[in-house]
Amino acid sequence: MTGVTARRRGRPPRTESADTRDRILTAAREEFSERGYDKTSVRGIGKAAGVDPALVHHYFGTKEQIFEAAIEVAFAPALNAPEAVADGPLDEVGERLARFLFGLWENPTSRKPLLAIVRSAVNNDTAAAVFRRLVASQLLRRIASQVDLPDAELRAELAAAQLVGCAMLRYVIKVEPLASADLELIIARVAPVVQGHLTGP
Repeated sequence: MTGVTARRRGRPPRTESADTRDRILTAAREEFSERGYDKTSVRGIGKAAGVDPALVHHYFGTKEQIFEAAIEVAFAPALNAPEAVADGPLDEVGERLARFLFGLWENPTSRKPLLAIVRSAVNNDTAAAVFRRLVASQLLRRIASQVDLPDAELRAELAAAQLVGCAMLRYVIKVEPLASADLELIIARVAPVVQGHLTGP
C-alpha cells in the first residue's frame, strides 16, 4: 500500500460525526429561518449542509425532531431568563426579566433565529407544539421554580405572555408606534405589569 491510510468501514470517527452533526444543525437553523417550518425539507437541509438527506435522519430523526434540536440551540440564550429572575431584589424582577428578554430581540444575532421560531410556530401546528413544549419545560417551569407562590406556574405564563406578545407586535408584526418606540420607554411600561404577574397579589 502507499502512504495513504485506508479508511475503515463503519461509523465515521467521533470528531467527524460531531462536525457533520454541527453542520446539519447550522444548516437546519438557516433553512427554518429563511423558509419557515412548512417550506423546509429534510432534503433541503441535507443539500445546505452538503450531506446526504439520509444522514440528516440518522443524526436527528424526523423533521419535527430536527426543528426541535435547531430551535433548542437558538432558544438557549432565553433559557438564562430564570437566572435573571433570581439574581437581584424581588421587587425589581419585572424590570430585569423585561430588559433581558427584550435585549435578546434587540440583538441581531439572536433576533434572527427567534423570528424563525415564532414565525414557524404561528404558521404550523407541529412547529407550535414543539415550541410550546420547549417553552413550558425549559423556560416557564424554571421561572416558576424561582417564584415562591402557590400559583407560580400561572404567574410565569402570564409574565411570558406579556413579554412574548409585546415582542410579536414590535419585532414580528411591527405595529407602530410600538415597533419604533424607544426601548427604555417600553421597558418602563411593561416591567411593572410583568412584576405584578410574578409577585403581585
